Parts: sequence; structure tokens; C-alpha cells
Amino acid sequence: MNQGSIACLWTALPQHCPAPCDRYKHASCAHRGHVYLLGGREKCSQRDFWKYNVACNKWAEIPCNCEEAPEELEEHTMVGHQGFLYVFGGMQDSAYSNSKIPLWVFDTVSECWINWKTGIETVQGTTPANRKGHSAVTFGSFMYVYGGYVDIRGSTKEFWKFNFDSKVWSQLSSVHGGPGPRHGHSAITHQDCMYIYGGLQGLREQKDLWKWSSTSQTWSFIKCYSGPSRLVGHTAVLFKESMLVYGGGETQSSPQNSLWSFNLTTMTWKKLPLLTGSTSPCRIHHCSIGLGPGFQPTAPHSVHSREIPNSHNINNKRRPFKNKCLPTLQENGIELQTLQTENRKCLPDFSIALKEAKIKCSCLTFENQEAVCEKWNSGQLAEETEDAMLLHMPDLLLVLGGKPLQGQHGISVWHMTMA
Repeated sequence: MNQGSIACLWTALPQHCPAPCDRYKHASCAHRGHVYLLGGREKCSQRDFWKYNVACNKWAEIPCNCEEAPEELEEHTMVGHQGFLYVFGGMQDSAYSNSKIPLWVFDTVSECWINWKTGIETVQGTTPANRKGHSAVTFGSFMYVYGGYVDIRGSTKEFWKFNFDSKVWSQLSSVHGGPGPRHGHSAITHQDCMYIYGGLQGLREQKDLWKWSSTSQTWSFIKCYSGPSRLVGHTAVLFKESMLVYGGGETQSSPQNSLWSFNLTTMTWKKLPLLTGSTSPCRIHHCSIGLGPGFQPTAPHSVHSREIPNSHNINNKRRPFKNKCLPTLQENGIELQTLQTENRKCLPDFSIALKEAKIKCSCLTFENQEAVCEKWNSGQLAEETEDAMLLHMPDLLLVLGGKPLQGQHGISVWHMTMA
């Protein structure tokens, strides 16, 4: 990533009913072309579960009241793996939560919560207790959970591994060094390593950066001479060869709006500037999700590297994309189509959305309007998976919710693109 030429454009995207209420301490992740959001806190803890179509800017609520679904959760995590979402932690502390394995699984194909213990005679070995403010990342067929706040015991340095295939938990043996007990930190994976930044250790915010190697099973401290301040409640995402750290605060009541980039090759920090006239929101305990090829690498450990069904159909058809906001898929060039007066009848909703959102620039191109106006049936649309749509989106950082709450009927949604 050529950081010297990067500047950030932030755009607030108004939401319309139905949409989740504004909240913080929720969990969210992108999987198979959609963004999923669960729980969190507004005036009280929330239990609702939503699916967001980024292209259409539309929300759909998914039932979350069956026996297999989680209750109200805060500061939990959610990761996706091969069509399933894995939610861990976040329960209110009680005798019940202390006796329950705080893991829930959602099938994104059938859109239902499932009993992940089905087919397992007994849960083997020890399992992690309920916790909040931990981190969860995926490496191949495993989910790794670090730290968190465990009821009256406070912050923990426990490091757990969950096997998606065998459904078995195992605790990684203690190793020398490491980040120590903490919660409210961030974590990402890159190649065979996990990176952890900041968080709370006891009552003190941290600004340290640690790397864990899955190959050598060892921790190493990365010494930096610049970078973000002490942070808690921030987010981190992988963008190409860099880690982007956004928001958070030195205290719970001082949210920041800085976006930092840590180059994983040169091991250096850089604060990314704003484009002239652009402003970014101050946020803490929000969710950040990277969309597009720069944020969704096809690395060996990435769940996005599997073959996409019917991908051979992508380039031999013109296809509608609901908000008509998509890079053209032609191999030999990019077609820019002007929205003329006589053409607007094909795009009634999009012109209104542009006006309401006041989007002046988003680094996107418009699909050939002839493809938009063609008659497509549901069978033709089903030929292409939502995975394919996600891979052909422009690079986009999506920021959902967080404090301070905006006092509006829908959740706060911001887009960030780089120029």
C-alpha cells in the first residue's frame, strides 16, 4: 500500500426503516456478500439480529428467539467460516452464564440458529468460560480467542482455540511473554500471524502491539516509535499489507476519530489524512468491516479463498446490481455511463439515494444501464453467488454504530474509501 498518496473520504449514509437502532458493544462481520449484526447495547442490552445488504443499503431482521439462539449479548465476537457464523461470549454474568458454554452457531444458508453440539456425544476437555471484550480471529479451520473480561476475576490472558470441524476447544499452553491479561483490544490475522493492539490491562489503557506466530507458537513484542495513543474500544481490520486501526479512546468517555495504518512489512505507523472537506466520526465500541478485494485477501488461511460456484458466468453477462453501484467487469476497460434525464426512469431509487446521502464521490462506476433495464428473473440472479458480488465491490471500510449514540431511529452507518 502506497501510504504516501492515500487520503480518506468519509460519507455518512442515512438509514431508513426497517433498520436496527443505534448501539454500541455489538458484534458484526461480513460473510458471503452480506454484513451481519447482533446484539449490543442502546439503553439496555439488545438481542436482535440483522442482515445488511451493503449494495442496496437495506436491512432485514432475522428471527433470534429460538432455543438455539443467543440471549442479550454485549462485547461478544462473531466470525464467519464456510457458511456459518460463530458467536462467542457477551452474556450477562450469572450462575447460569457461568455454567454454559457461550458459543452459538448460525447457518447463513438456511438462516437459522443450530445446535453446534449435534453429533457430539460429550463436550471433550475444558471449555472457556463466558467473557466480554475478548478478540476472535480465524486461522484456517480454527477460531482463536484471546483475553477478555471474566466476571469478578477481571481481565484474563487465556488463549483458546476452537476447531470448526471437530467442535473441540483447547487452551494453548502458556508461553513466555505475550500481551498479558487484557480486554477491549483489537486483533487481526495476516499470513501465519495474529496481531493484537491496545486494550485495557487492569484499569490502564495500553498502546502496545504484539505478534503471535501460529507456526512457532510464540509471542513477540513489536517496538514502535510512533503510532496511536493508548486505546480501548477501537477496531482493527486488515487492508492489503497493512493493519488499519480506527477510533477508540484513551478513556471510555473520550472517543477519537483517527485512522492509523500499520505497515506489516516495514513495521511502521502512519496516520491517514482526510480528503479536503471530509470529516470522520468519533467512535468507541463500534464495529468496522472491510469490504472489497483489498480487505478480503485470498491468503492461505482466508475463508474467502475457496472457489466461487458459477464464477465463470461473471464476465460473460451484464447483470443488474440493485443500487447500480459497482465496478464494471469488462476486462479491457472501464465504461462510465452518464445519468441523463431520459435514463433516470430506469434508476428511480438510486437517484433519490444519492440526493439523500449527498454522495459527491465514492470511487465507484455505474453499471451499463442497458443491463439494469433488462428483464432478469430470480433464477438468473441466483446463478451468481453473493460472494462474487462482494469480491467485485470497491474497497470500502464500513463503520457501524458506536458511542456517542446519535439519537436517530436507525444505526449510524459510515463509509470510508481511499483516494
